[in-house]
Amino acid sequence: MGYGLHLSAADFRGAQGLTQTAAVPGRRVAKGFVLATIVINMLGVGLAWPVLPKIIQHMGGGDVSGAAFTYGVLAGGFALAQFFFQPLTGVLSDRFGRKPILLAALAGAGADFALVAWAPSLIWVAAARILGGIFASTNATANAYMADISEPEDRSRNFGLVGAAFGFGFIAGPLIGGVLGGIDLRLPFLFAAGLAALNFTFGLFFLPESLAPEDRKPFSPSNANPFGALARLTRLPGLAPLMLSLFLVAVAQRGLEATWVLFLDFRFGWGVREASFSLAFVGIMFVIVQGGLVGPVVARFGEWRTVWAGFLLSAVSLAAYGLATQGWMVFPLIAFHILGDALALPALTAICSKAAPRNEQGLVQGTLGAVNSLAIVAGPFSASMVLGFVTASGTPLPVPGAWFMISAVFFLAGAMIVRRKTPKLHKTVTS
Repeated sequence: MGYGLHLSAADFRGAQGLTQTAAVPGRRVAKGFVLATIVINMLGVGLAWPVLPKIIQHMGGGDVSGAAFTYGVLAGGFALAQFFFQPLTGVLSDRFGRKPILLAALAGAGADFALVAWAPSLIWVAAARILGGIFASTNATANAYMADISEPEDRSRNFGLVGAAFGFGFIAGPLIGGVLGGIDLRLPFLFAAGLAALNFTFGLFFLPESLAPEDRKPFSPSNANPFGALARLTRLPGLAPLMLSLFLVAVAQRGLEATWVLFLDFRFGWGVREASFSLAFVGIMFVIVQGGLVGPVVARFGEWRTVWAGFLLSAVSLAAYGLATQGWMVFPLIAFHILGDALALPALTAICSKAAPRNEQGLVQGTLGAVNSLAIVAGPFSASMVLGFVTASGTPLPVPGAWFMISAVFFLAGAMIVRRKTPKLHKTVTS
């Protein structure tokens, strides 16, 4: 965000004594530090999201179809870099601690934003995106940090708070990005670079280390290899089908994100401002759902049922996106889509986390991040190719919402996989 494992108390040998970790002065304080770091970092990401497709469109001559193809290639380069480097950063965080990896990720993000802001051509934008992919480890390392300071029974709620922090930063990010992008398309990236520098400074002086030296794990090159790490996790009972489920829904979601702004432009004539409002609403929904609903829903229905029901709700919402005929329909559909997605993912992340001891949380989160990175290769590239094809002049299939229909099938398949495995896995993993 392993699966299907019964865990002994020894697997969480610091769970009752986390406050003994000298680097963490208190769970509440440490949690506040990491959540604040995520908010500021996601604010920078949210600033850039609605603007980058427009920069590519502007550099490419203003054609939506051509911009979609180009964006897909750039997103694929970002994801390939992330795929190969994210497991490495996860393993390094298990060896050297979470803080230095978070700081390196923030420095890389700042360089990425600055390069895009000053890029004279698409080649420079591509180089910046690859650099950003190499250092795109904030999410996995933040999840590992949160796992370090959480009791096993509190992890769904705390991972929900991580998602809410992302959403909170994402509310303001697109709104500010829309305003700044209306002045100059590159201005949001300069602002985001400044935020990354501010976030780096904040983390350097105030973020405590969460992983004590005695809990750190020796570096293993095989675990740093994304294929080796994936193979290690897939050997855990019940993990392979759930990895497939995660991959399918991630392909659908990453493809939607990559083509969202261009789709809204082509289908409804929306500019940066309107697209920014829709993305801000996505952030609002994430804050509401992951900040207040994940804990009670998981407590009532369990993690497994929450995952498959959330995927099913998202599948229905995605199909409805593809059929929407008016722009106003997008907002209620976002509400239902994010309700399902934001409930399912923290529950799935918690299930993953429970299958590993504290000194392997970085490996687990980094490897699951690698699965997501594979999806970032397949999703944006596939979605961009589909959007480019259906919006091209003279296309035999003029269906702008085609990718949403495909995504609905992927989410439905993911839901069915989880639903099929739930009764069996309930016997080995306590929800």
